[in-house]
Amino acid sequence: MSFAVPACLRHWPVAAALSLLLVSPVSLAQRVSARDRAAAEALEQRMAAAEKRYRDGLVLVANSDPRGATESDAALEDMEDVLAACVQQRGCQVPTLLATYKRLLKGNADVQGGDGEGEGDAIDALDDGTDHAVPAGTGVPETARAAALLNDQRHAFDRMVEYNPAVQAGIRRWLTDMRPALIDSYENYQNMRAELYPAWERSGLPEALLFGIMAKESNGRVHSTSRAGAAGPMQFMFHTGARFGLGRDASGFDTRYDPYASGQASAAYMNERMRSLNNNIELALAAYNGGEGRAARVYRENSGLGFWDDVGYSQFPGETRDYVPMVIAAARLFLHPRQYGLEFPKVAAQPAPLKLARDASIYELTICLGNGGTREGYMRTLRNLNPRYQPEAWIPAGTTLKANARIVGLYSRHCVNGPRAELARTLVSADPAAAIRRGARAGNVAVGDVTPVAGVPTTVATGEPKPAEPKAKQVREYRVTKGDTLGRISQRFQCDLKKLARANNLRAPAYAVRPGQELKLESCRK
Repeated sequence: MSFAVPACLRHWPVAAALSLLLVSPVSLAQRVSARDRAAAEALEQRMAAAEKRYRDGLVLVANSDPRGATESDAALEDMEDVLAACVQQRGCQVPTLLATYKRLLKGNADVQGGDGEGEGDAIDALDDGTDHAVPAGTGVPETARAAALLNDQRHAFDRMVEYNPAVQAGIRRWLTDMRPALIDSYENYQNMRAELYPAWERSGLPEALLFGIMAKESNGRVHSTSRAGAAGPMQFMFHTGARFGLGRDASGFDTRYDPYASGQASAAYMNERMRSLNNNIELALAAYNGGEGRAARVYRENSGLGFWDDVGYSQFPGETRDYVPMVIAAARLFLHPRQYGLEFPKVAAQPAPLKLARDASIYELTICLGNGGTREGYMRTLRNLNPRYQPEAWIPAGTTLKANARIVGLYSRHCVNGPRAELARTLVSADPAAAIRRGARAGNVAVGDVTPVAGVPTTVATGEPKPAEPKAKQVREYRVTKGDTLGRISQRFQCDLKKLARANNLRAPAYAVRPGQELKLESCRK
């Protein structure tokens, strides 16, 4: 009995073919020849070797070793070859090889040999096979993610929304003028995925929808604010955010800027809207942008009609009519990049804690880390993952920041000691005012012909009275304005940051201030 792959399946992704084969509980253990058993065992050994090679490559990647990418890529190609060969090899136990994937997926995909649903969701022939169901931060290979398709419902989103000319126009905009913003959004999302997505995954909400909303709202910049007062990566208004647990905490930090908290709040909000709007994604998006009251009224008054029906569509403002298709367009590009000739950058975003060995600011870390294989360095990543810290504020040694494995590796190499660490410290500490030479005056007094005036200290070069050391001005107050941080205030008035914070009972490391707050300008020279 032959188990060669049928001709109609030869061009399918490996995982799709496996899903069909696995649903047939046929054991070949006692029907294969010794030669076939030997060939199957050889494939299992190749898979084990590829797994080890891949894990070794990840270690190199985490330590910023350029050989890591080469080794891991080669290991992935070996895994692909082994899986393809196993499908066609009599006696090869596919579940055994899938167990390797289970270990790599680290529990994020429930892949079991005989449990594939095999419901026949067509896999897009032009799709890149990236299901986005496994966190990029886990370091799972793209080919391994194909195994997750056995149980994945990623194409459910496609069936839940309309793919119409308005969405097509949105895709056109994302792929032309807004392509840089889309790429930035993707990179920012992948670096924050471990913070944003867990709540959506638990709620059963489509990840593509999360990406689309975030891309349209903030491009994945957690400190984004709108003219209307919306804030954070998911752009919550203050009162709406408060309903879902967002707002100022005990330290004064606005948790709307926190990606994990805003991920939880946005999942809760979308679940609430979906329940109230009969799981209509377009209407839920209209509520997210244009107000839940308006969306509820449109739905109530036009029962059975959707967002695109002219009766309801005309009741939404122009901004919302633009917003809905743009979110859906970004979501579709997230799911089907290759279909549109789009190649998202690979992002090494395996979460890892970064414990500071010395005082540092995000500015200093950005400089000493360098680009490290990225387009723009790590400032945005560090700010997004650690929104409580202003980029210029000094963060005490011993503080643990959220980061990724690549950042941790670069930090230990460049930022603890050495010339780059010292250069970064010099650059962030540079004071432009120190470039100005003060006190020098033109004259004909020769060196050595200085006649000091009794009781008045003079300079050797000019014989002029030595400038008196500036005295700290008396303590006075300053009212904090929008956009102020304690670091910027200390620079403006030439204050000692720690003394200024202590004088105003501000707690490290955030040193949070709010508009309208009165500060005592202690230890300030301006």
